[in-house]
Amino acid sequence: MVPVSYYVALSAILFSIGTLGVLIRRNAIVIFMSVELMLNSANLLFVAFSRLYDLEGQIFVFFVMTVAAAEVAVGLAMIVAVFRNKRSIDIDQISSMKG
Repeated sequence: MVPVSYYVALSAILFSIGTLGVLIRRNAIVIFMSVELMLNSANLLFVAFSRLYDLEGQIFVFFVMTVAAAEVAVGLAMIVAVFRNKRSIDIDQISSMKG
């Protein structure tokens, strides 16, 4: 059996990569994927601690996956709409759309 500390370390690495992707990148799709990576790292922790302590953490994973699926649908629709108008998905150009 793999120790829980390995799962925690992997989750921290994945969350850090996701955070750096959100903070550094300018492409909306890469930022979108970075947020998904952060959600999946939280899912990994839920499952690891659920297995360790015999909790119902796996139920929370399904809720997070449902929210992530809704985020994908809405987020990609917004990215496609912005791309149709601006012909770019650069975050700097998207923020110039403020009224």
